[in-house]
Amino acid sequence: MQPLRKADPSTLAGYRLLGRLGAGGMGVVFLARSAGGTLAALKLIRAEHAADPGFRERFRREARAAERITGRWVVRVLGADPEAREPWLATEYVPGPSLAEAVALHGALPEPTVRALGARLASALVDMHEAGLVHRDVKPGNVLLALDGPRLIDFGIARSAGATALTATDAMIGTPGFLAPEQARVTGAGEVGPASDVFSLGCVLAYALTGERPFGTGAVAAVVYRTVHEEPDLDGVPDSVLPLVAACLAKDPADRPTAADVRAALGAADGPAGDWLPPGLPALIAQRSTRVLDLPVADPTLLTQEDRPTGVSRRRLLIAGSTAAVAGAGGLTAWLLTRSPGGGTGTGTGGTGGPLASYTIGVLTDLSGPTKSDGRGQERGIRLAVEEFNARADRPCDVRLRVEDDGGKPERAKAAALALLKDPKLIGVLGPTTAPTAAAAANELTLRAMSLASVIADVPATQIKGQDAKTTYFQPRTQQGMMSLAFLRYLVEHEAYRTAVVEDRAAGEYSWLLVKNLKDYPPSGKKDGSVTSHPVEADSEDFGAAVRAALATDPQGVFFAGASPRRAALCARALRDQGYRGPCGSVEYVLQPEFLAVAGPAAEGWYFGTGYVDPDGIPAARAFTAAYRKRWGLSAGTPVERFATEAYDAANWALQGLRIASANNAESVAAGVRNSLVRSSYQGLVKEYVNRTGGNLPVALLGLFLWQVKGGVPRFLGKFDEAAAKGT
Repeated sequence: MQPLRKADPSTLAGYRLLGRLGAGGMGVVFLARSAGGTLAALKLIRAEHAADPGFRERFRREARAAERITGRWVVRVLGADPEAREPWLATEYVPGPSLAEAVALHGALPEPTVRALGARLASALVDMHEAGLVHRDVKPGNVLLALDGPRLIDFGIARSAGATALTATDAMIGTPGFLAPEQARVTGAGEVGPASDVFSLGCVLAYALTGERPFGTGAVAAVVYRTVHEEPDLDGVPDSVLPLVAACLAKDPADRPTAADVRAALGAADGPAGDWLPPGLPALIAQRSTRVLDLPVADPTLLTQEDRPTGVSRRRLLIAGSTAAVAGAGGLTAWLLTRSPGGGTGTGTGGTGGPLASYTIGVLTDLSGPTKSDGRGQERGIRLAVEEFNARADRPCDVRLRVEDDGGKPERAKAAALALLKDPKLIGVLGPTTAPTAAAAANELTLRAMSLASVIADVPATQIKGQDAKTTYFQPRTQQGMMSLAFLRYLVEHEAYRTAVVEDRAAGEYSWLLVKNLKDYPPSGKKDGSVTSHPVEADSEDFGAAVRAALATDPQGVFFAGASPRRAALCARALRDQGYRGPCGSVEYVLQPEFLAVAGPAAEGWYFGTGYVDPDGIPAARAFTAAYRKRWGLSAGTPVERFATEAYDAANWALQGLRIASANNAESVAAGVRNSLVRSSYQGLVKEYVNRTGGNLPVALLGLFLWQVKGGVPRFLGKFDEAAAKGT
């Protein structure tokens, strides 16, 4: 728990607020105490989100759903006001850890504990289903452990069985790795019923018994593919409960037991819980309960104009925030254009007459393996940002870099993360270049609550251990699965509605999910679009037949759904050989030198969605590109390496957090940096870096860009929506 901030209210609807339990883009959850002394978790929604009628209706639905559930094993609703300017919902407070946190700390739980856990969760689901509701997000992070038994929480996406979604955002419901196969099928949203909760419960039971997710980890597409098409990994599940867990995980909802069947199979759920928890967890719960009960009444907050403090500390905070924003918007300052590499102009005292504190930013990247070009650009961009920071006379501290080369190998990334963690001054790590290396490093760093941010790797934060309890992994880049939107937006802007997709099955789960999403949401504008798919098997390099079938549909655009630059080039050549000259497109995976070399003239005109820019095409980055080339001895015509600009931005985002933590005299600077990354936005050269929805576009699309091959060379066209509208 964190203390209240000055801008937080002291009281709300008769509750005295004691501290912050968590915060996100939509609002804040406070620990509160009623007039009668009852502790509550009070969720307060920000006014700007409450102004959205759709969002307010979803909050009303959450409140109504929570109030309808009165069973023993769900958190009780103590009060709510969905109509307030800032809507709020208060539920009973459970001081214990989540199941996700318990397994992360203690490993797999013993069978008797899991039996008691499962019986009580099944009982909670029986109550929900009898009330006509479906939870739709049963997962370890939504199960709190109390001394007398578990509690099921979070009814934010619960709804009546058979009800239709309010918005398209409800398309894929639940958490990958714990959602049912029917939840992954966008077009089958109406199929999500009580049996979906039972499937999720089976995943939770397997996770609690083994410490591993039954459908593995990794990219969302891979996990969803395995959930829909492959059998779960139930190695480690005891034989005594294996048939029940396997039945819960049946692909067909009709083959699964009901929640009541699960409760009956696991034993009584409504009797005394007894000593149901393994050694260690009761002590943790008791310790947290004691800490909460001993909390003093918090000092009044929410400053008025009359009692707003003046003086150095507040002014320093304001200056820190504003100077960081200016530095991010304008890029490198003029001193970088004239100074010698590695030099500095600061006094080293910060104007205080004494030495400055020093902190470390770790750079964990590939400098010798298959992605070394991207790793080098990333390291150079980060180094420039740190050199700029250290040269400022008003800096609150000094920063040094510690660079570790993982060679593109997960085992080396893990070892490098552990080596970085030995530095007591470490405040964060930047840089893995691949999903496997990012996951390997993040799983070690998360255990120590150390932040990791990558602008290159594509691995969902939900697949990093411990993110349910505390966000430490940040991925300020567009996911590969969304990059098809850049080319599709181009087609819509040019009223091209018939799209043929060449599906490269060598890409496995990635191409499968991509094709599925394209068919579910075809390019549509003034009229509805259509998408046809034409597969090429993984063991074949003959794209001729698939291209012939695709062209038979008279497409207005052809999209390559795959990840191999070479196979994309074969597709391009087949299209050219068969006379197609219309728009073609793909994604960042494909836009590599190998594609251009193998495709030759057939690559001309192809469009690509990417998560990186050419800074020479961004007016605000002129100072950066000049300084970058001077710093690294590059000629005026030499392109700035991919991801160097994004890495520079990410480093400045972290450095902004360091300024804020220093201004607030944070007890833990590393924790202060992490909190800033969670809560504070940063306007970089490339885009706004933010951990919430931004403007009219989702955060994931704020960094999506469109490129086109012209004259045999990739050319940067700009932000995907603006570039698509302009045309070429």
